[in-house]
Amino acid sequence: MSWPPPSTLPDTPFPNGALAAVAAVAEALLTPGYWALDRLLALQPTTAQRARWRRHRAGRCLGVGVRLLAAPVLVLALLLALPLSLLGLLLWLPVQAKRRPFVHQHAAAAATPEPWDPRRPRSFTFVTANLCLMPSGLARFSNLGSTRWRAAVIGQRLAPGAPAEGSGHREGLLEPQRGDGGGYGGTLSTAAWGQPGSGSGPGAAGGDPWTAASPSAAVASSAPWPEVAMANPRPAVDSVTTLAVAMTNAAPGAAPTPAATLGPERPIPLANPMPSVLTTRIPPDTDFMCLQEVFDATAATILRQRLGRHFPHVLWGVGPGGLRCGQLRVLGSGLVLASRFPPLAARFRPFPNAAREDALANKGLLVAQVLLGMGRGQRVVGYLGCTHLQAPAADATIRDVQLSLVLRWLWEFRREQEQPGDLVAFDVLCGDLNFDNCSRGDAQNQQHPLFKEFWDPARCDPGQDQPWAIGTLLDCLKIYEDAVSTPENMKRTLSQPRGPEQFLAVPILSCGAPDPAAPRPWRGRRVDRTLLRRDPALATEVTGLSVITQLATLSDHLPVALRLRLGPADL
Repeated sequence: MSWPPPSTLPDTPFPNGALAAVAAVAEALLTPGYWALDRLLALQPTTAQRARWRRHRAGRCLGVGVRLLAAPVLVLALLLALPLSLLGLLLWLPVQAKRRPFVHQHAAAAATPEPWDPRRPRSFTFVTANLCLMPSGLARFSNLGSTRWRAAVIGQRLAPGAPAEGSGHREGLLEPQRGDGGGYGGTLSTAAWGQPGSGSGPGAAGGDPWTAASPSAAVASSAPWPEVAMANPRPAVDSVTTLAVAMTNAAPGAAPTPAATLGPERPIPLANPMPSVLTTRIPPDTDFMCLQEVFDATAATILRQRLGRHFPHVLWGVGPGGLRCGQLRVLGSGLVLASRFPPLAARFRPFPNAAREDALANKGLLVAQVLLGMGRGQRVVGYLGCTHLQAPAADATIRDVQLSLVLRWLWEFRREQEQPGDLVAFDVLCGDLNFDNCSRGDAQNQQHPLFKEFWDPARCDPGQDQPWAIGTLLDCLKIYEDAVSTPENMKRTLSQPRGPEQFLAVPILSCGAPDPAAPRPWRGRRVDRTLLRRDPALATEVTGLSVITQLATLSDHLPVALRLRLGPADL
């Protein structure tokens, strides 16, 4: 098999040029009305704009005056654009029905890693991030704006340059400790099935902690990291041909139920004290990136072009809008998946039960099978899911059904794509689940059966996180304050005992209101997750789990990185 193998995934949004031309005409007709509405909503100032007004004597008067003058002009422009917008909508709806569910961008200029021989251990790094790249007017509701400018800056930070080969050591994911640290948090190292740890410590003394060594290079330890072994009670197998749990479903949309008894969730032994889980930089050797809320089309183009400098493969245009599941979806799914390894197959499945404001977006699950390498004629593959669940806090029942659909769809996709003899290296699910593991209001979702099949390394039990875990959702009204306005300041602030309580979103009740009885000091709402399926085919270590502050002031979410060290396989 040639490497990388030729792609069979669609590389254009439409199957022919005629449909693409009609779509372009429809979008041109919709643009004036879209622009006027977006500008009208964007008149709402962010807290950063209000702060700038306060620094000038006449700042507030000028800011309010300009908006009062602009508002009627924009309303008039919107009214004048309505006939064109209606005509554009009549063209847009039928052509969207013919649009492909996703598009594969193959950037030949980006470096493709060598195929992995599973007889040698290798690390893989996964990053998930909610970027809040909505149209600027909608982004104002999260105290953000300038969506296209943010997309360019975020792209530079997510894909700064040529990727480094992962070593499986922590220096690529977490920064070395300096001084007393003053923080809390943790990095897990779980050597499965008695496999030895990967070794630890940053690179050569005085070197760049972000320079990753090759898998076979010896690494000198200048700052030791605790190694914590976690034995798996079940033996390893050389391949996984089916999932361990078969699912049965009574009706479409119904929650799948396990057909076999699942084992109890196992505890994770942790070192004490743990090194800080916070870091200021995206790992330069990231292999897979799952992004959410990339809704704005122009911002998505800017972002995917930047990602293409680092990731040879990007799945974009996922879950386009239109009439979907009997409802009008104004926005797409907002999902983007970037990979250094070639995808063999992918599928998008929309949620049929979106409600309230979430019904405007075509949210769902994007799942892909990626080819990692070959071993003695066996395909070495991985499965990666990216999702974004229902947002309103009161919709726990809707999220519960969506979690059940995700579990079923992941199983169905793997059953359809897996070939006899495949060696499945990992099965990872990433995304913004829109519920945490500390709020009483999220108790229903915290006990979902998905967590019996997928392991959350930062979770102990339903309703209880690891003591080092930290939230990933910021208090959006405070994102421009000096204490969290830069990656370094945010890391320093959130490392303090009361920092999360001041700047992260508060635990909630089922109605979405803050929970006055939440135990203090709380660590914030951890809604962005990286989960891995239990009992993989290969010996697996979680050698890093990190919450990243690099997108300070650019999003109201913090990215999360997970590093796995896999192998060696006995082939």
